[in-house]
Amino acid sequence: MRLSYRVKQGCMVETEEERDWVKQSLQGDDAAFAALVLRYQHMIYSVAYRMTGSLAEAEDLTQEAFVQAFRQLSSYRAEARFSSWLYRIALNQCLNWQKRRQRIEMLHTEWGRRQEMTSEPETQQTRLVQEALLKLNPKQRAAIILTTYDGLSHAQAARVLGCSETTVSWRVFAARAKLKRILGRQQKAKNDE
Repeated sequence: MRLSYRVKQGCMVETEEERDWVKQSLQGDDAAFAALVLRYQHMIYSVAYRMTGSLAEAEDLTQEAFVQAFRQLSSYRAEARFSSWLYRIALNQCLNWQKRRQRIEMLHTEWGRRQEMTSEPETQQTRLVQEALLKLNPKQRAAIILTTYDGLSHAQAARVLGCSETTVSWRVFAARAKLKRILGRQQKAKNDE
């Protein structure tokens, strides 16, 4: 049996039992609200999945819808069916999610355009240095990036890395020596070509 059929046949019809659960929930009965969640979780998940196309997002939005419903339960008016009220909350959650997603995508697109306009083309030397950095031991790489590229002092880098300042100094020294060897070999290979 299709979920949409079950929603139409069972979940959208309010019962006296549901009205009691709502009243009990308003009086602080968590078990009564849990019963409402169990009754409507498939319906809400179904709409969230159809609105997002993502299982993970649907799960998150379903949970957010029930949290919102719990917080706003005192604003529920019994003139409308509880299922309709809950359905509206879920739809609003999905629509807000869609707006947030569109804003984030727009910001990422704009940021990408700005980066393209302001960044200089990658030089051969920059590419060689990046390749050399990737050949370093990860701990040495982190130390050299934090101190040389990000401008942190050895003491600040030590706090970030969770080690002593002496260890950071040693890692930077070893990384510089290794970078010098790697870049020297790369330059020699380039000159031999």
